[in-house]
Amino acid sequence: MAKLLRSLSFIDEKSVQPPKDFIYTGTELIPKPDDFHKEVDESIDCSGLMASRGWVDLRCFTAEPGEEHKESLESLDSLLKTSGFTKTVLMPNTHPVIQTKNEIQFLKSKTTHWITDLIINAAATKDCKGEDFTDILDLHHQDVRIFGDGLNPLSNPDRLMKVLQYLQKFDGVLFDHAYEPLLALFGQMHEGEVSTRIGMKGIPNIAEDIAVQKNLEILRYTGGRLHFQTLSTASAVERIRIAKREGLQVSADVSLYQLLFTDEDLTDFDSNFKVLPPFRGQKERAALIEGLKDGTIDAIVSNHQPQDFDAKHMEFDLAQSGMIGLQTFLPGLISLSDEMGWPLLIEKITTGPLKVLGQVEKAVAQITIFDPNETWTYDKKSNLSISANHPWIGSTLKGKVKYLINKKQFVKI
Repeated sequence: MAKLLRSLSFIDEKSVQPPKDFIYTGTELIPKPDDFHKEVDESIDCSGLMASRGWVDLRCFTAEPGEEHKESLESLDSLLKTSGFTKTVLMPNTHPVIQTKNEIQFLKSKTTHWITDLIINAAATKDCKGEDFTDILDLHHQDVRIFGDGLNPLSNPDRLMKVLQYLQKFDGVLFDHAYEPLLALFGQMHEGEVSTRIGMKGIPNIAEDIAVQKNLEILRYTGGRLHFQTLSTASAVERIRIAKREGLQVSADVSLYQLLFTDEDLTDFDSNFKVLPPFRGQKERAALIEGLKDGTIDAIVSNHQPQDFDAKHMEFDLAQSGMIGLQTFLPGLISLSDEMGWPLLIEKITTGPLKVLGQVEKAVAQITIFDPNETWTYDKKSNLSISANHPWIGSTLKGKVKYLINKKQFVKI
């Protein structure tokens, strides 16, 4: 199964390497040795293509079971593969919630054929309501190490403290989207000059800042591992930066689209821009990028949240939050590549999230190969998601994944 990949440019967290020839041996990707004279099964011209370790997404949603009309596991499989992801963390907010052996076994049986490795985030509390605990130790026996309530913050401090204590029995990780619900009540967008100008109820930064500080204090008291998801404020980034310096086992991620959009994009009341946490201002965006650069923020996530037509096409204050984000992930990276550089972006979707998961991969056995210059139209025909809640629908985008390597499979996209 050996393949020769000619003139391929490989990116790691340090540099974009000049094009050279690689051999895919059937198990890993290695630079072509000078004395290599064996026959290969296929020779592929990769001029203009770039490659990296396989991409890892720490926050992705499906709607199966329960709401397959928004996103099925079958459609998610196609999305992840086409978008270049070799691993994804699937959040628990389905109907029923992922919280028992039955749901775990259902997901495993439906995804065994995926080329993308599925990592399950099971609910920490029943039905993700923040009240009664799920059977955390029992779920761990189903190979689950990540717990959290996904879309819902674990805002009850007693529940957060006890979950952190439970997870230390097996080195588990608590994933939490931290914000204070009562401070965000009825909020539709970021509270600031734009929300005031257009007359929209805002969600203040303090809703996130207080929750992050509270959770860090609890972590300092209990020990354990805590991962903050989808940061959006400068103060939250700074608090986590300080906590890391103090040696707390804390990590964080940010949604890719938080780096692409700001609250200024909501002036036309397009409900596709309604997300949680909301798009903040330029100051917050700059703080998020600085947090990525200095290592405070460990990963960039898709935060892929499908919503059907009826959930989005209504008055802005009644529309559901969320944006799909898998097929647009590479075009989003490309739009940030001049500002942030490819090595940093690749680090935040490969080695960064792997460290959060506690995984170290020495051999380059999972690979994503893409064309950063190919253009395509993102429309109803090319959209592989069942949902279409993204503001770029109808736009011409740049960047296409071409090959994906995982599980000893070499797949042309």
